[in-house]
Amino acid sequence: MSRIAYVNGQYVPHLDAAVHIEDRGYQFADGVYEVIPVVNNKLIGEEGHLDRLWRSMEELKMAEPMKRKPLEMVMREVLRQNGVENGLIYLQVTRGVAPRDHPFPRDAVSSLVMTAKKTSPEKAEAKAAKGVSIITVPDIRWARRDIKSVSLLPNVLAKQEAVEKGAYEAFQVDEEGFITEGSSTNAWIITQDGTLVTRPTGNDILAGITRADLLKLLEQKNYKVELRPFTVEELQNAREVFLTSSSSYVLPIVEVDGKPVGNGHPGSISNDLRGIFKDFMNN
Repeated sequence: MSRIAYVNGQYVPHLDAAVHIEDRGYQFADGVYEVIPVVNNKLIGEEGHLDRLWRSMEELKMAEPMKRKPLEMVMREVLRQNGVENGLIYLQVTRGVAPRDHPFPRDAVSSLVMTAKKTSPEKAEAKAAKGVSIITVPDIRWARRDIKSVSLLPNVLAKQEAVEKGAYEAFQVDEEGFITEGSSTNAWIITQDGTLVTRPTGNDILAGITRADLLKLLEQKNYKVELRPFTVEELQNAREVFLTSSSSYVLPIVEVDGKPVGNGHPGSISNDLRGIFKDFMNN
């Protein structure tokens, strides 16, 4: 079955999907987006993702492309037409099409596109069982990382550096030597005494939905958690390290900058947390 995309009110073959050359998302990265995981036909963290999408639009003074309930209906139709039971759905909203000029166009009509794709649970489990490696890089992004903007070039450069060094992800480091987050993930460490540490939300990181859901689960399970910045040195000396994201859920990290984390294998706590999160998704 060929893939189907949604573009401004129409369902079209994925290969034919297009927006106008003067769409401000294309010319100015004047847009926002969300990626929502789908597990057994269930959109995981749907409410949180859509809340964040609306917040991003409000922060950029961008008009909503449609009301929330109709948008939810379109999302499900995109999934149905693509036959996606396990995978990801991508939503992007831009300020729309207008003659190229920096100021916001008057009476702009926002553009909305959606795509969906299948993913392999088996491949994800194989990756988690082995664990992944990361590198650290300077954080060169803008000051409003809390907005899920399509302006991702610094993230792309960080991820590309990771790929070129044979790593899965790049954790970014601020000017004071603290980890902010990954290029497309939230960063966590587990200290030697078993405390889970992740940076608190603010303008300097994206408030991850998987991160937020995991924090709720940790509170229910009585894990010890500290919301604070942590240094590169703490990262390198941690008992365990893992990341969270919509596509990877909870993913153990076994190597940082070429040096093993612990014994170089996924840690017991990280594995337990992945199991807890999988149970959450399947219930």
